[in-house]
Amino acid sequence: MMGTAIIGYGHYAPERIVPNSEIEARLGLEAGWIKRRTGIDARRYARKDEALSDIAVRAGEMALARSGLAREAVGLVLLATSTPDHLLPPSAPLVAHRLGLPNAGALDMAGACAGFLYALTLADSFVRAQGVPVLVIAANILSRRINERDRASSVLFADAAGAVLLAPTPRSDAGIIGAHLAAKGQSYDLITIPGGGSRMPFSEIRDPTDVLMVMNDGRAVYTGAVSIMTQCAEAALAKAGLDAAAVDALIPHQANERMMQTIAHQLDIPADRLRTTIADFGNSSAATIPFTLSFTAEQKPYPQGEIVLMTAAGAGLIGGAAVFRF
Repeated sequence: MMGTAIIGYGHYAPERIVPNSEIEARLGLEAGWIKRRTGIDARRYARKDEALSDIAVRAGEMALARSGLAREAVGLVLLATSTPDHLLPPSAPLVAHRLGLPNAGALDMAGACAGFLYALTLADSFVRAQGVPVLVIAANILSRRINERDRASSVLFADAAGAVLLAPTPRSDAGIIGAHLAAKGQSYDLITIPGGGSRMPFSEIRDPTDVLMVMNDGRAVYTGAVSIMTQCAEAALAKAGLDAAAVDALIPHQANERMMQTIAHQLDIPADRLRTTIADFGNSSAATIPFTLSFTAEQKPYPQGEIVLMTAAGAGLIGGAAVFRF
């Protein structure tokens, strides 16, 4: 039996910084309102000429360069995104081509904020089964799906990309040692983009806001996300045969600071083990976990044997957690 190792990290955030003051002025909020409720100081928005594939390539390029791996060796690219370049074709084949990966299959995965963990669990299994490296990228340009008049989404969402390159290792105890995925479809309509799919095709759209994000019940979103993230994390730890005391680092989906602190508290994981980037980069959906993995590794690398717990929840309502041993 072989294990899996992360041999390269990558991340990218667009250059444009959007401070809270800009959004508070637009929405008529008092100064400091966003920071108090979300823990966010600023977020990044992509340039008008940047598409999803552009920022995904930037993160993937960093991960590949840091790994030193020959590009011909990569067997699969998984791209977790809710904002592809087009509805058709998928964006992953273009990303793989631009990264110079001639032998890689490529697939988009639309798992909302939990998309990276779904992609990571699939990648880990593929590496173990096929013995080839897999590049996992999560990226979103949510600034183009925000209704600027909607407070719930405007204050949170951002643009960013993160990537990890998984490869086989003879250490059978390395990689994902416990994972749990879940779905609660009864909460399907909590976060939606109503128009553009088969339920409301473009030909039937009468209101331009129908192609923008809608958060229908913020309190229910918060409660549901905390519940599914905590339950998935507990289940993943149980499958790994570990308890919370064994966790060296907790990287939850960076939805908002209060949610992350609540999850750490419910899991009984000390706050100093929480890795976060939300203050400066906001909530970029599926990209937040790999972005944080990569960004914080520059200041605090992951030593061999370190246990990292990752957990996320997204629209659908779907959730997941993975216990990763470095």
